[in-house]
Amino acid sequence: MNSLQQSLILSFFLVVFLTAPVSAADSAAGEQKAEPCANCHGQKGNSSNAQWPNLAAQQSTYLVNQLKAFKTGERINVMMNQMSTSMSNEDINNLAAYFSSQKPTKTSGGDPELIKVGKSKASMCLGCHGATAQGNGQFPRLAGQHPEYLEQQLKAFKGGSRKSGTMQAITATLTEADFKALAAYFGSL
Repeated sequence: MNSLQQSLILSFFLVVFLTAPVSAADSAAGEQKAEPCANCHGQKGNSSNAQWPNLAAQQSTYLVNQLKAFKTGERINVMMNQMSTSMSNEDINNLAAYFSSQKPTKTSGGDPELIKVGKSKASMCLGCHGATAQGNGQFPRLAGQHPEYLEQQLKAFKGGSRKSGTMQAITATLTEADFKALAAYFGSL
């Protein structure tokens, strides 16, 4: 092999090595960092309290975006703002990888009549949140989430304390009865 070939091969490996990601998200490292999260979000991200969302099987991109929003103060929640301040980007990515890989437990959607009404209204949500409300990249998983939590978030979007132009526009056209029905339906999935 001549020196030109050796140089080309070396250059190729340097380009590949230097442009490869430094580290991929590490679910095992995320599991180690998740211990404090279990106090509110439950073991493996399955919250038993409707005040706090389930994180299990949530979209990784969504989790990363939300943790970064809490860290910068773009999204306000005193506890989450405080918890996220010491997280590095690597910690955030690892936590997101861990929670997104966990199996969700089923929550109860509640009143069958509300679920039926919610199902009839859900199509407006499924374009972004996925055909089965499993989430879609930056859009969160709604399936199996606590109905009370979902209802709370819909109210926050409508009231403006939670920001998203699309969600604020959608919730502006909905009533509190619609919130209850949609939340019951998505919680039942």
